[in-house]
Amino acid sequence: MPSSVEFGEELRKRRLEAGLSLTALSGAVHYSKAQLSKVERGIKSPSGDLVRLCDAVLGADGALIALAVKAPADAPARPRPGQLGEEEWIMQLSPDGPNRFQPIGRREVMGAGLASLMTWRSNGTGPVAPAAGAGMLEASRSLFAHYRRLGQTVEPGLLLPVLIAQTHTLRELSAQADTGTRRQLLALGSRYAEYVGWLVQETGDDRAALWWTQRAVDLAAAGGDQALAGYALVRRALVTLYREDAGQTVALARRAQNGSLPPRIRGLAAQREAQGHALAGDLDACLRALDRARDLLARQEDGSGEPVIGTMHLPDSVGMVTGWCLVDLGRPQQASEELDRQLGLVAPDAVRTRVRYGVRRALAHATAGEIDHACVLTASLLDGVAAVRSATVTTDLRRLARVLARHADHPAVRRLGPRLGTLSRLPTS
Repeated sequence: MPSSVEFGEELRKRRLEAGLSLTALSGAVHYSKAQLSKVERGIKSPSGDLVRLCDAVLGADGALIALAVKAPADAPARPRPGQLGEEEWIMQLSPDGPNRFQPIGRREVMGAGLASLMTWRSNGTGPVAPAAGAGMLEASRSLFAHYRRLGQTVEPGLLLPVLIAQTHTLRELSAQADTGTRRQLLALGSRYAEYVGWLVQETGDDRAALWWTQRAVDLAAAGGDQALAGYALVRRALVTLYREDAGQTVALARRAQNGSLPPRIRGLAAQREAQGHALAGDLDACLRALDRARDLLARQEDGSGEPVIGTMHLPDSVGMVTGWCLVDLGRPQQASEELDRQLGLVAPDAVRTRVRYGVRRALAHATAGEIDHACVLTASLLDGVAAVRSATVTTDLRRLARVLARHADHPAVRRLGPRLGTLSRLPTS
């Protein structure tokens, strides 16, 4: 990684080439002149936010970001494709609150003596009647829609036990169903497993999230659907996005845009690619990916009867992701305008979605120097932040807290500080 001195020299060179004084750059990025001077002299390392703002203001097209970027964390290991039933599922539900789930190989079960634990299951001696299978499908689809709505307002730990149990039930029932019903049961089970993976990521456990995503791929493939493997790449790219690894995010998202995949999966992948390009400061590539995403998502096919892949709470997902990207591209004023528009379209009861993008909107306003308005927006979100307990939201909340901390003497920041600090430090799992 380049030294602070090397970055500072390049920043000063580009500032002078742009004809900007230190005072002018300070006004454009809303950082103090003294802090910028320390960065230019290599005395102080720049924050990621400052790097992105300077890159945008000086028209560096990602060059400053590339110079200052941290070495990325190790990329998440690609889960091994597995066979259904290759491991036992051990779930511990504690009466005092904490719950635990972990997969364990059958050899480990026997070796540890866990086979003596109380177990129950169908004896599997007879097929499931078509009417019973159809009834299970209808009920499980209805429940899934309710669970996804409920997931907008409660923390993941409250839903995960029942979702895991439902996934297991669908998987087990499929083994005794006729071929047509079996495929539908497995397809629905894969959607449950994919949602479990997302909620597990919300607890902050990336490894377990990827494990569940692979279970979703396995279930879908067993039912004849190979396309979900493409969406698994989009989910893996989300992990690398939050690790600020732009290169891996783009690479994974591009692999998920194979022409054989459904338009919706390719569209979601193009959105994720755009977010990766934004991290790298590449405006043109970001906008091209967003255009591609809008075209693909407009062509998505409907009517399959299966739950939609990806979020169901964004009326205009490409517009919202555009606002998200503009924050990372160092264009907070444009970002705040777009996010203001998009959040006006989101239903009031979609709390998790409103909190996720609302925190980023507050971040955009704060980065643009609109401190009072950013504090008002943030204060309105904190009850929701406490309710949903999201690791991914907390990432942006900490970033917002750092921006506001530069204005610690501002009255609105002082009022907001104690609770914002507490929530930005909360463990999420």
